[in-house]
Amino acid sequence: MEFFDHILLGFSTALQFKNLLFCLIGAVIGTAIGVLPGIGPIPTVALLLPLTFGLDPATSLIMLAGIFYGAQYGGSTTAILVNVPGETSSVVTCIDGHEMAKQGRAGPALATAAIASFFAGTVATVVIAVLSLPLAALALKFTAVEYFSLLVLGLFAAVILAHGSVMKSLAMVLLGLLLGLIGIDVSSGIARMSFNIPELADGIDFVPVAMGLFGLGEIIANLERPSQRTVVSQSIRDLIPTRADFRAAFPAMVRGTAIGSILGVLPGGGAALPPFSAYALEKKIARDPSRFGKGAIEGVAAPEAANNAGAQTSFIPMLTLGIPSNALMALMIGALMMQGIQPGPQIMTEQPALVWGVIASMWTGNLMLLVINLPLVGVWVSMLKIPYRLLFPAIVLFCCIGTYGIANSLFNVWLMLGCGVIGYFFIKVGVEPAPLLLGLVLGPQLEENFRRAMLLSGGDFSVFLQRPISAILLGVVAVLLLALLSPAVLRKRKEALAE
Repeated sequence: MEFFDHILLGFSTALQFKNLLFCLIGAVIGTAIGVLPGIGPIPTVALLLPLTFGLDPATSLIMLAGIFYGAQYGGSTTAILVNVPGETSSVVTCIDGHEMAKQGRAGPALATAAIASFFAGTVATVVIAVLSLPLAALALKFTAVEYFSLLVLGLFAAVILAHGSVMKSLAMVLLGLLLGLIGIDVSSGIARMSFNIPELADGIDFVPVAMGLFGLGEIIANLERPSQRTVVSQSIRDLIPTRADFRAAFPAMVRGTAIGSILGVLPGGGAALPPFSAYALEKKIARDPSRFGKGAIEGVAAPEAANNAGAQTSFIPMLTLGIPSNALMALMIGALMMQGIQPGPQIMTEQPALVWGVIASMWTGNLMLLVINLPLVGVWVSMLKIPYRLLFPAIVLFCCIGTYGIANSLFNVWLMLGCGVIGYFFIKVGVEPAPLLLGLVLGPQLEENFRRAMLLSGGDFSVFLQRPISAILLGVVAVLLLALLSPAVLRKRKEALAE
């Protein structure tokens, strides 16, 4: 009965007019930024964070969540019609989706992507609702010892699952941890690594860093790329898939949803892992793998279901443990902290309307997105004709305004611009910046829980192995570390990420 009481509480929050309105706003913005190549949900969420000051915590998180999973829907439109992924998670959809469009089947491809996303989003929301209570109950048993071990596992998973070199990813995590330590030490009151700069006394604000690394860095890189986009010009018709299409696509949707729901929870998994894994599975179990890459509808249904399920289940560790599973969830935690709410297991009991309102809003948001995407596909196609040279100056301007508005500080603007240059450098050398942002957000928590554990144990490091949950978590870290040292595992990882 407790579960149904929470669900009713969630819908009573999500169905309030203000929350429905901002859910719709988030879904529309998310779809738009998903459609437009070169603009992702991370810089958009970072840009809109200052605007959430005047909103209730539930309303602001509902809007930001709508942007996140709305981008998964919109990205498929660009991938299918232009062969350019509007969002990282739509990279795999290009392979078969654009081939279907070139064959005059853009309508069924777009409809399959939208239906698969709606199905996966609905199932993933059920998964979140079912798992939230037991996970939160388990998390309440965590002490500083278990939290430290969990954070170590999360950061190590970010290294393993990030694209590119393991050493580069590890360097990004360590750099993020160092940046997270800048500021006044809570225990001693002594400033650390602030170089007598007053703006660094409270530490580095993660919002300018995120907007610079992910937003401005990507914009600078996009300026080097050709701006012409060839939109498939056939009239988009026959949006409803045939029975044969549905029979082929539905099992792929189910498998993609299952894969995305599992992989979305993994720390540092990123947006590309669930759809890539779902596509690889479909190709492996298909009777005729040669169909893939030539317009197989399963190659659209499975990745789209996986990326939407992964996007929504990534909220599970954030809502129940206060641990971000990716860079965007780190921004969500930042949004809660800006509202004076400390994420963690206690949020389930202290702010039930917030948590269950966000969960219930995912149902309404997915329904809105289904309605927004299919009938209005012509509107989204017309957006693709906007020249990028007209978009990027406006994006840079809004980034500067949003960054300045966080603390009315010009220092944050310069920090964002500097991080933009660094983000462009990372792109050129093939380094993924997501582990850095996770390290920056989790670094202070890691230090705080380590200090608490040491105080409780009297400086005895063996306490991390004496407590069962902590020992299991560190054991998983050790197994992953040993596996990474294997040349065969490293080779397979490099082949998988390259593909």
